[in-house]
Amino acid sequence: MKTHAASQNILDFPRFTFNPKEGIDNPALNINDDDEQVVVPRLLHLHRIEGQSFGFSLRWDDGMGSSEGGGPEGGLEVSVVQPFGQAEQCGLRLGDRILEVNEEDVINTDFNKVVRKIKFCGCHLFLLVLRKHEYEQAVSSDLDLKSLVKSFKGENFYRPKLCHIKRDPEHGLGFNLITLEGHRGQFIVSTDSRGPAERAGVCSGDKLIWINGTRASSLTQSTLNRMMRKNPDSVTLLVINSVSEECFIKRKMHIVPEVAECRNFPHKARTMNLAKGKDGYGFLLRQERIAFSDRTVHVLREVDSGSPAEEAGMEDGDLLLAVNSEPVESMEHEEIVKLIRQSGDRVSLTVLSMSARDFYRQLGIPPLLFHQDLEESCNENVTQNQMNPKVEVFL
Repeated sequence: MKTHAASQNILDFPRFTFNPKEGIDNPALNINDDDEQVVVPRLLHLHRIEGQSFGFSLRWDDGMGSSEGGGPEGGLEVSVVQPFGQAEQCGLRLGDRILEVNEEDVINTDFNKVVRKIKFCGCHLFLLVLRKHEYEQAVSSDLDLKSLVKSFKGENFYRPKLCHIKRDPEHGLGFNLITLEGHRGQFIVSTDSRGPAERAGVCSGDKLIWINGTRASSLTQSTLNRMMRKNPDSVTLLVINSVSEECFIKRKMHIVPEVAECRNFPHKARTMNLAKGKDGYGFLLRQERIAFSDRTVHVLREVDSGSPAEEAGMEDGDLLLAVNSEPVESMEHEEIVKLIRQSGDRVSLTVLSMSARDFYRQLGIPPLLFHQDLEESCNENVTQNQMNPKVEVFL
């Protein structure tokens, strides 16, 4: 990777008034010719401390929608907002309908998948919502909600990309960084055709937002070079194109990994389905302290030969991240044991290797953020309450 200096005019993007409790004021989004009837989604940013909840409950409501005229057949409705909780403080209201979770469309999406996405998102949650009366107004006017969201963002909006690039012996990392002269911490990516960076999803002209867990805006060319020399074999970049960046600027929204698409990541969590045998599942769960650290992890040990655990692919030293799609990293040992026992004769365990856990921790992102396996592998093992979309889930 090389860095170059170049000059480029920075666009003066138009600004919209933003208040997390009121949403974004964009008067261009009208559903008809009546200026008083405006449907504008609200963008809310919720932040929680690790191990805490966001402070709201979600349920699937299919009583109002209509499949005619582009209206939704159902909706994700906020059914409880905890008093003085994070959700209430950030402007979430009882009856709000959720259209997007971390920039991903969830209109008519499987309820359990949305719940898992929120549970696994870490500490930052961005919700695009309509107030209840706005949702009713949109449905009664046959307004297509996906078109509304598209108008809200712009025709050519794309989510940021979080790309892991591994050095190629012949082509290196396959990208250069062009420094915008006079603008500290602003870099444009130039990729080699068919090189490692391009294959990982980076495009020439993308703006560098974040590299190896550090925001580019805090870096100088010299500190960036030192960072690359420290780990020359691979790098993880968060990038975005100029049109999509403009949309984020208009909404006064930070570009963070939680709202990105994951590309080419080397370490992935895996989910194992276990059916209890006559001698149990065949493994031992231990809470262990990481060497030279005050952190503890839940480790799977002593996997019995021929046991359900071994047949499911469990390996000694795997770290336990979730039980039946419920994150457990912040739980105590006794809580996890109780959760597994309550599962009966079948349980789903989501695990990760220690080296992979260190990879995510160094990047500063939760290891389940991009986990895609649960929706297929966990369905047969969740409880009846989890399978029932009518049931409220506290998040």
